[in-house]
Amino acid sequence: MFSRLSHIINILLLVGICATVPGRPALAAERVYDNELRRWLTPEEMSHAEEFLSEEEALKVMFPNSQRIRKDVLRLSQDQKQLVESRIGWRFPEEAFEVYIGETGAAVDGYAIIQNTIGKHKPMTYMVGVDNKGRVSNVELLVFRESRGSEVGTKRFNYQFEGKTVLDPIRINKDIINISGATMSVRSMSAGVKRVTVLIDEFYLKPIGLGSDTVAGRRSARGFFGSIFGD
Repeated sequence: MFSRLSHIINILLLVGICATVPGRPALAAERVYDNELRRWLTPEEMSHAEEFLSEEEALKVMFPNSQRIRKDVLRLSQDQKQLVESRIGWRFPEEAFEVYIGETGAAVDGYAIIQNTIGKHKPMTYMVGVDNKGRVSNVELLVFRESRGSEVGTKRFNYQFEGKTVLDPIRINKDIINISGATMSVRSMSAGVKRVTVLIDEFYLKPIGLGSDTVAGRRSARGFFGSIFGD
């Protein structure tokens, strides 16, 4: 009996230690230590959630002129998932994505996917729109759950994603400008935008001959003829 009680006490002590040491997971309650601020985040900071747009509002922004919007569920096999991961350069847990497709008549106007990626401590939710040529058409922040860094939701920031394709790095300090104090959020959103361009390219544009292989081939041909004729 005494040995069992000692074992329980040791477990409780271990839980207490893990909940108060920076870098250790909080077992008794959700506590996060911010290395930049050098302190524990307050309950108010941990529960912070700022909503910018609803899903319906974001879809209207993505497809302002489409006659209809339909939803497709893209389910990835393990091989397909590994292919996307190899193209974007990082792994992700999701195996399925809801893809919204804007259509007018028989033509596809574009695509949009909601992303939930970790900012500094918690996930942020945003929608990425891609036109029917594989170019990013818009990025809109829906929900931001950090206490700092919501500047990633401003048009001044996300405007720089517009026009990007799978052939662009879409990486901080490459072709995406950082925001001081929001580096993790910028990295997260950039990675999410890159993933969307690859998903649309691989599973919607390539099957109809509009994917990155075709685009790269056209660019290569223009570069070749340009070098001959001086264009």
